[in-house]
Amino acid sequence: MKVNQPNQYNESRMANNQLIWLVIAFFMSFPVFAKNGYLLNPGDRLEISVWKEDSLQREVLILPDGTFSFPLVGNVNALNKTVEELRRLIIKRIKDYVPEAEVTVSVQSTAGNQIYVFGKVANPGAYVLSGPTDILQAISLAGGLNRFADKGAIKILRRINGVQKSIPFSYGDVVDGENLKTNIILKSGDLIVVP
Repeated sequence: MKVNQPNQYNESRMANNQLIWLVIAFFMSFPVFAKNGYLLNPGDRLEISVWKEDSLQREVLILPDGTFSFPLVGNVNALNKTVEELRRLIIKRIKDYVPEAEVTVSVQSTAGNQIYVFGKVANPGAYVLSGPTDILQAISLAGGLNRFADKGAIKILRRINGVQKSIPFSYGDVVDGENLKTNIILKSGDLIVVP
């Protein structure tokens, strides 16, 4: 009995250390997200209103090409803009019709902020992100790796300026507390491939 107790203690301690490293990695990445703000995506729903202008209040859906239409403003490209950048753009375009307009833009749904987990995980599919999410967290959302997964060959496929890039990820290293910088924050549209 006494021989098993130290092993159980060590296993519990290792699990706690892994959890601590995951929490540290998450909070280290959070300021980057907070600094830049949420970038709007196709599929997101916004409510836009102009103070004291009832006809200029409506909910809009960002279309697959990243645009939406709003009265007096026309088509607006919202793709990869923050809410504040979009608000300033609307003010600039509407000022000829409504001088000194007070515009409010609020996000109603972030359904367009999706990543995809494919391959040897318990629940492959699309996942809507409600906040900054790294690779380990996304794999957790998908129910974790199955026993046949190649932990050292996971890749993240990401489109950068229309070109798809492959980013390697070693699950075992990160879980062991090594190479934590590879546990990057995911961006909308990322595909995690688990062979």
